[in-house]
Amino acid sequence: MSTTAAVKPLTAFSYVTFDVVGTLIDFEGAIKDGLAAIAAKEGVDIDGESALSIYREARYMPGAGLFPDDLGRCYSMIAAVFGLPDTEAYRQLMIDSVGEARPFADSVEALARLRARYKLIAMTNARRWAFDKYADKLGNPFWASFTTDDTGCEKPDPAYFRQVFDFVAADGGSKHDILHTAQSQHHDIGISRQLGMTNAWIQRRHAQQGYGGTIEPKDFTTPDFHYHALIDLARAADDAFGA
Repeated sequence: MSTTAAVKPLTAFSYVTFDVVGTLIDFEGAIKDGLAAIAAKEGVDIDGESALSIYREARYMPGAGLFPDDLGRCYSMIAAVFGLPDTEAYRQLMIDSVGEARPFADSVEALARLRARYKLIAMTNARRWAFDKYADKLGNPFWASFTTDDTGCEKPDPAYFRQVFDFVAADGGSKHDILHTAQSQHHDIGISRQLGMTNAWIQRRHAQQGYGGTIEPKDFTTPDFHYHALIDLARAADDAFGA
């Protein structure tokens, strides 16, 4: 599935910036798997989608920490609802589970194809230790990467994006040469539009209701490009370049 409202063709860009967690890496699956492992040990039934809703609410709260370290705090809230033991070991299990989250099935191939045409830049709200694990699983396709340890802030803070703009400017480019690619309306699509970027929404949850573990946006932003999977963007780029 693909739609576009963009005036600029995919051949007009030199860089593609990526949200990582939720766009390239299946963090929701990792949360569900970690909770399922705990629930099985404790003989408790748990609904994964309901748990993601609690996680989402926890991430809204003041005092939320950096991802994925904050999974320990979030687990405490989930445990209270489902009657799971709130232990240090289980909190660490959740952090470790999300730190080892796997790529979506199409991510590695799609990134390899896009890398042949663009300079790929990771822009993640994950900490560096987790991003390094994700990048390795993705085949280390990135020309550059930014984490919360590097930027000192999280998306959708405009200061995060401006650091990337400065980096690209040092390479001779500008924000107009960037296609920002992400699944999160809250963290990426809305703010990228406000900052004058062209964006591509990868709607990973197109077959599911709600926003899952991703913070719900106050307002929906119609993207410039809209795909259900990253491989759809890679194929569209191949077509645009005449491959």
